[in-house]
Amino acid sequence: MKPETAEFIAYAIKLLGDADKMLDAGLDDHAARTAYLACFHVARAYTFERNGRNAKTHGGVQTEFFRLSKDDDRSDPELRAFLTTAYHYKSSSDYQTAPEDNPSPEEAREAVEIARRFVAQFALLTPLP
Repeated sequence: MKPETAEFIAYAIKLLGDADKMLDAGLDDHAARTAYLACFHVARAYTFERNGRNAKTHGGVQTEFFRLSKDDDRSDPELRAFLTTAYHYKSSSDYQTAPEDNPSPEEAREAVEIARRFVAQFALLTPLP
């Protein structure tokens, strides 16, 4: 595994811990946003390990992640799809101001839990077989 790949994965794991603290503090929109960012960094790790390029934009990482993981039989399609779903939380947190645009406590907890599974699966799949 490349050193950069390991750094992306370590940062994703740290972000999951941060998201748990945010949930405990009632910061649901921030927790859901951070859950997405954990997935984003593992997606960066997955793509970087395979192509040696570090896409930096959210769209670039998502496009490359989906391209590279679509034929990976080891990946769970529902977890793959969560990267796009979770981006909504980041976007909403960054740009929306109305309370109804924020995730409920239940939605935020679910986002963090799915992100935990996403990170676990794609961190394991990141090293090339």
